[in-house]
Amino acid sequence: MAAITERLVENQPGFLGFESARDGLGITVSYWTDLESIRKWKENVVHSHAREMGREKWYSAYKLRIAKVERDYGFEK
Repeated sequence: MAAITERLVENQPGFLGFESARDGLGITVSYWTDLESIRKWKENVVHSHAREMGREKWYSAYKLRIAKVERDYGFEK
């Protein structure tokens, strides 16, 4: 399901990208142009089905945060 939704979200209007890490605790951060784009992704039929499956089968809990990124920078050697 993750692979299906990843391919689907890439074509969703307003989607900018995502970062994901899995090591016991899974974290995925997705980036969007605006709140309307996030709302439309939430209403996507396949994404809704994946959410339902997650609640029923895969996850005992999850948390969603919507935040505005004001600045992003880093360093790599």
